[in-house]
Amino acid sequence: MGLELPLILGTSSVFRREQMERLGIAFQAASPDFDETPMLGESAPQTALRLAEGKARSLAGRFPEALIVGADQVAWCDGRQWGKPMNLANAQKMLMHLSGREIEFYSAVVLLNTVTGRMQRHIDKTVVVMRQLDELHILRYLEREPDAVYCSCAAKSEGLGALLIERIESTDPNALIGLPVFRLIDFLKNEGVEVL
Repeated sequence: MGLELPLILGTSSVFRREQMERLGIAFQAASPDFDETPMLGESAPQTALRLAEGKARSLAGRFPEALIVGADQVAWCDGRQWGKPMNLANAQKMLMHLSGREIEFYSAVVLLNTVTGRMQRHIDKTVVVMRQLDELHILRYLEREPDAVYCSCAAKSEGLGALLIERIESTDPNALIGLPVFRLIDFLKNEGVEVL
């Protein structure tokens, strides 16, 4: 295409910003203004994709000539969606409940070209099997990894959360952190952005 559109990462997540920085691509981060409440009857993949799209679209007015990346992640276990605990007490309860269980993480990424209106979409599924955890292990983990309260299911896999995990099944290890990088690279190439 040859268009030199600025790349905007629609996120307030420090973890997603770090993922983009590792790619070495010039980008600007902007916090989207979008209600992230799940809708009744919505599946976890549907929620993740709707939120990723909503975040990207919410920034289109501010960046009318740009490529906007939207991303979101939803965890599914025991027939319900799980989010970020946001505080220590919630993280402890969440990790006790998820001990020894299998969790499905759905990480959605979209790339919106605000000039053409083209929206590329992808949902990545990662299955995580948690170790059997006791209260002491959980407490020690949360003391050493305080940022985990801002991670889905309090499992910061790129940090000490690896100690809580028995097994991961994934086609893109980046997806569990929050941004399916492998597919994002494809999307950028489709828009004429050379990553290498």
